[in-house]
Amino acid sequence: MKNATFRQLRVFSEVARHLSFARAAHTLSLTPPAVTMQVRELEKHIGMPLFDRSGRSVALTTVGEYMLVYARKMLATLKDAEDAAARLQKLEVGLLTIGMVSTAKYFLPHLLAEFRQEHEGIDIKLVVGNREQLVKMLQANDVDIAIMGRPPNELATRAEPFAAHPHVFVAPVKHPLAQGETLAPGALQGQPFILREPGSGTRAALERFLANARVEPRVTMEMASNETIKQAVMAGMGLSFLSLHTLGLELDNRLIAVLDVQGAPVVRAWNVVHMLSKLLSPAAEAFRYFVLEHGEDYLAQHFGRHVRLTAPAGGEGKDAANPR
Repeated sequence: MKNATFRQLRVFSEVARHLSFARAAHTLSLTPPAVTMQVRELEKHIGMPLFDRSGRSVALTTVGEYMLVYARKMLATLKDAEDAAARLQKLEVGLLTIGMVSTAKYFLPHLLAEFRQEHEGIDIKLVVGNREQLVKMLQANDVDIAIMGRPPNELATRAEPFAAHPHVFVAPVKHPLAQGETLAPGALQGQPFILREPGSGTRAALERFLANARVEPRVTMEMASNETIKQAVMAGMGLSFLSLHTLGLELDNRLIAVLDVQGAPVVRAWNVVHMLSKLLSPAAEAFRYFVLEHGEDYLAQHFGRHVRLTAPAGGEGKDAANPR
């Protein structure tokens, strides 16, 4: 496959990531026929099919699975070479791909708008996923840097905390448990819960909290969207456990209630994460420094009043607004 091009490898990698020619075309700003042509050209160079196509269903062949490993390695090496060249030129230009867990969408775009004002030459691509998906993106070098809660222990990464990340129990405003009384965790036993999907950091934090309290949640619904969960709670369908950073508008307008549960808020940390093996480009370094310098102040300014309202009297609550 000595005549294969990096363009063909990029297209192949994107189709493999989505298992869809149409979605890969949308991501790459190409037409579906152009994507199909690039993949077919690569298959000619290799001499074997990379995908099984059955109607609208697309799956990697065994050859495709092997080739994807090498394609990603070559693309990662090329990206590292481009980053090294930019570093040598000391240029803050080019494309910066940032991965973020979905909860970060409530503040990261605002931080990025401020970042772009100082670094106009950098183009930014945001990729959203839950924690499990973000770990895979870091490992596959699909993102340069990631904003997430609990950093991956299974990968060799550099994770730097930049702000507190409190999580709270929420209920409809007229729920019997939302009358201002301090609740023991046992009061949650038997209550219907609407939770994030398995694999999300929020779900993992809740499961650890309830396991320590020896409370078994009654899960009635699982959803991957914080917005949908909030709507379901406000409609009276159950309780939930969410990042406080998703609740600003609802708390300001008294549309949802935070339960005063002993041991809550559960305060985690926001981290900026990248692979230790990855040489960051000047653009990625600039973003990393910006988040570490401004992230905590931004969250304290926009969510600090809610942290003070929900923090318990001791320990974690005192550190919630200032984790460092």
